[in-house]
Amino acid sequence: MCGIAGILYKDTVNKAEVGKALISMLDGCQHRGPDSTGFSLYYESTPGQLRLRFIVGQGAEADKAVAMVKEKLSQYQAKIIEDERIGSSYRVVVEFDGDLQKFAFDMEHAAKLSSIGESLDIIKDVGGAHNVDDIYHVAKFEGTHGIGHVRLATESDVAPEASHPFWATGFADISIVHNGQITNYYKMRRRLEKNGYFFNTDNDSELIAVYLADKLKHGVSLNHALKSSIEDMDGTFSFLVSTKDEIGYAKDRLAAKPMVKYEDDKIIAIASEEVSLNRLFPGKALETTEPAPGTCETWHRSTSA
Repeated sequence: MCGIAGILYKDTVNKAEVGKALISMLDGCQHRGPDSTGFSLYYESTPGQLRLRFIVGQGAEADKAVAMVKEKLSQYQAKIIEDERIGSSYRVVVEFDGDLQKFAFDMEHAAKLSSIGESLDIIKDVGGAHNVDDIYHVAKFEGTHGIGHVRLATESDVAPEASHPFWATGFADISIVHNGQITNYYKMRRRLEKNGYFFNTDNDSELIAVYLADKLKHGVSLNHALKSSIEDMDGTFSFLVSTKDEIGYAKDRLAAKPMVKYEDDKIIAIASEEVSLNRLFPGKALETTEPAPGTCETWHRSTSA
């Protein structure tokens, strides 16, 4: 049992308090996953720059990992614009305009890569939403959209690298959060690996991110990629996906994993439980809906008022 949440503010002229909103939503469903919490946050992109975040640990282990990252960056002539050691992670912004997929695969060998993106920054660690915020200051993030996850560990360790969100290695700005299980995981993974894709974990949730990234790479819209996922993936699942411009959901036909959404002219918010949506509007009665079994939907952020 895990909890997922996502929010997109439709008016992008004024940045919204996305970090605070996601913390409140995830805290509302923290009982579904007390082991770890993670956030995919989307910044405004800067041409020619990439954001990278690595899970490096603490102490001497972290020192070694950071040194390896810097050495690998220098090999690619990726100029460091800014960097930060915080919690168990190392965040760095670089100038880079080369082969992203090759770059990402190589950086995976320097340290445990949490995310790469022109906009995307994935922050995840053990503990609850407020515990992670205390370390990484998620509440200060202002932007247009993001997704988040609270995890109950069932098949892997309680560790930052095993936590959600997951990104698609080799592709910028695609991330997912997932509640459920993909039962044909190994069959689908082998097929994607034969096509040259790389997996950083054995978590079936990472498969969703790589699967969707492959569809987008071949010119399929996010909405059609989600429709295909419902056909191609076996199991029980509800998941959210985000890119630098869109957010969407998919739900399997059995609908065993809960999902509730709220939409008005300003926002779309989706979560595992209604209590997470109520945290956004204290004391207000919301007209929420539950997505039907076997459905998907996407929303695109506006670029004008």
